[in-house]
Amino acid sequence: MATASTLSPRAARPKAGIRRLSSMTATREDLATGPTVVVPPKHMMAPSNAHEVAEAMEMAKHHIDQIASGEISPTTPPPTTTTDAFAYAFDIDGVLIRGGKPIPEAVEAMKVLNGQNEWGIKVPYIFVTNGGGKTEEERCLQLSQQLEIEVSPGQFICGHTPMREMAERYNTVLVVGGEGEKCRLVAEGYGFTDVVTPGDIIKDNQDTTPFRKLTDDEIKLSRARNFSEVEIEAIFVFADSRDWAGDQQIILDLLMSKNGRLGSRSETFDEGPPIFFSHNDVVWSTSHELTRIGMGALRASLEAMFKAVTGKELITTAYGKPQIGTFQFATRLLQQWRKDTHGIDSPPETVYFVGDTPESDIRGTNEYNDSPLSENTWYSILVRTGVYRKGSQPRFEPKATVDNVLDAVNHGMKLEMMKLLKNKTIASSRQEGEAIIEEE
Repeated sequence: MATASTLSPRAARPKAGIRRLSSMTATREDLATGPTVVVPPKHMMAPSNAHEVAEAMEMAKHHIDQIASGEISPTTPPPTTTTDAFAYAFDIDGVLIRGGKPIPEAVEAMKVLNGQNEWGIKVPYIFVTNGGGKTEEERCLQLSQQLEIEVSPGQFICGHTPMREMAERYNTVLVVGGEGEKCRLVAEGYGFTDVVTPGDIIKDNQDTTPFRKLTDDEIKLSRARNFSEVEIEAIFVFADSRDWAGDQQIILDLLMSKNGRLGSRSETFDEGPPIFFSHNDVVWSTSHELTRIGMGALRASLEAMFKAVTGKELITTAYGKPQIGTFQFATRLLQQWRKDTHGIDSPPETVYFVGDTPESDIRGTNEYNDSPLSENTWYSILVRTGVYRKGSQPRFEPKATVDNVLDAVNHGMKLEMMKLLKNKTIASSRQEGEAIIEEE
């Protein structure tokens, strides 16, 4: 691990091929065309301390994509000022952001990770969120503006990120949730070739949802087609529904259909398309003083309604936290980052996961850490700035509970410094023992 004496306080220079785009003017399309770091205007003239980690994670994500397509060639690790022994993974809502605004300690926590600490070290970090309905690029732009730091799309893992791997399996799919056409754009960006929205279906038959009528803008954006001739192969809930009644009606119609054809009914109620949710959070933290219901509640509602109508259990699949696949993907990203920057083909020894929801963040971290699939240590830290509140008993116990994200960062760093001091002491004792033996 790099120590204070081996680190330079100067920011690393940007690599050739990495584009630096302003967080105030860049668009989602700009970020989708190659390796990019999103930069607050005040840092456009020269890189900040956050640039090195943002750039390296972007290249690691890019290399993972190249490996999948067989295009990657060996690279030589560049000089780095960032430790490789440990890393942080952060949930966003309730940890860094609440109600669209940064939690005060979040800005300071980022400064600490980027070298403003008593040990003078930089620490790598990524963001793992169940929030959906936006591309990783849009999330990147938003967080850069909120925290005023340099970040890259490569640092983001959303609940629906693993769904991109389903694009080759399914052709025509229904995508539900989010604002306007955003989820359709996300799905198409992932490679899905024929994406249907609830608006398309209502446009074709306005009687589908008796109590919802499309606005003029929705009619304009929705795509016209004859759904009596279309078979929908899968349903993906990418983000929280903005219209529970209408969306659930359409989803139930498909689940009870014959081979995903609207207007048909299966006699056995087991011929409909599969349904996938980008996460299973029943509640989440917003600007409201109490938690609000989320996608996990929609999932539970659909399962209950399907059983009430058909008498059968509905089989559903959820991604995001606490699903182990999300943590495996995060581990692959951190391993590739460590290989690229330090020449070590293994993940950091410890990853500190900071979250606010015991049922997803803490449960997922603990279960992955205890599973045979984990190659390193995942250490769960619960903060009191989101879903979990002081005085309550979490269903899933974290390794540590702290007031806010700054306390979480300091907690992990102190543990690592104690570990480093212990290792140095042991090494020194061994050297002294060997010296005594030689004298004798």
